[in-house]
Amino acid sequence: MTVIVVLRETATESEMSQVLNLADRVGSDVRRHNPSLLSLTGDLARVDQAVAHLPQVRHVAGVSGQYPCASAQSRLGLPSSVRLGGATIGPGGFSVIAGPCSVESRDQLIEVAHAVRDSGAHALRGGAFKPRSSPYAFQGLGRRGLALLAEARRATGLPVVSEVLDVRDLDAMLPAVDMLQVGARNMQNYALLRELGRLRVPVLLKRGLAATVDETLMAAEYILDGGNPDVVLCERGIRTFETGYRFTLDIAAVPVFKERSHLPVIVDPSHAAGETSRVLPLALAAAACGADGIIVETHCDPAAALCDGKQALPTHRLPELVDGVLGVARAAGRVTTDRRDTRERELVLAGTPGGPVAQARTVRR
Repeated sequence: MTVIVVLRETATESEMSQVLNLADRVGSDVRRHNPSLLSLTGDLARVDQAVAHLPQVRHVAGVSGQYPCASAQSRLGLPSSVRLGGATIGPGGFSVIAGPCSVESRDQLIEVAHAVRDSGAHALRGGAFKPRSSPYAFQGLGRRGLALLAEARRATGLPVVSEVLDVRDLDAMLPAVDMLQVGARNMQNYALLRELGRLRVPVLLKRGLAATVDETLMAAEYILDGGNPDVVLCERGIRTFETGYRFTLDIAAVPVFKERSHLPVIVDPSHAAGETSRVLPLALAAAACGADGIIVETHCDPAAALCDGKQALPTHRLPELVDGVLGVARAAGRVTTDRRDTRERELVLAGTPGGPVAQARTVRR
């Protein structure tokens, strides 16, 4: 079976080497995933006897799945959190990421960005590179879109979330984006996942259209195994036989993800809904079922949107959504702090040179 050994954060390199040497004697396929976690194939009792007595070892456990880094056991069952600008996605709060499906123009993006900030949402989403089913559909503004996202961040102080399609775009994206999104169609693009594992930038990993919970966690494992611990999972709906709506939002997956993994989980109600009228009910369901946040599409003029206008919430309705989901999350015991009360402080931090936003953007190793 797979056995994980969790070291204390204070463990030195020599102490890690000591554990690695002992683990190599009692098991096989020993892998060091990050400075405080290693896994191996072996007998749990033998591994425990060999290393558990060492002061630098915090925990030894058997893992049944194929994702030791993502497993709940790797953190003793404690959930992890991911810093995004001045906000935190994870326990104790409910995060709202909002913005247009795609960046269309400067005026459109700046107007939406200000509406997102004023609503109390915590981050701005916007696509510069768009994966479209048709090669003739609008594909995004590309690098010009990245420049506009960077301008919107300066204007509002909001951290930016944007989708990466190709490893060749990463160098251009890193200065403009605070969280890289992996879309549903790229969930099993393993070359991309491995490259994201080499970064120190948060990653939002969307569940694939036909992916199981375990397949999604194994995709996350590629990123975690590379050394990047900042992964957020996203349930965005799966394809089923139902044709009455765009995708089936698998709300049941949220508590299952949380049972099997320590990673934060957010929900995308927009892509599942396919229609604006359904977005708010699905967002409220996400807050009620234990999600750590939502990512929602909003637009200042949905009828004129170049992409997914039918499911884009008008910006004037965004405060209603933010108030609604925070209210449900608070009633469900999910919110212990009201992040809207600290938004001004977060915006100051986010805009400070060397602050959380600047620290999140790190070049590849």
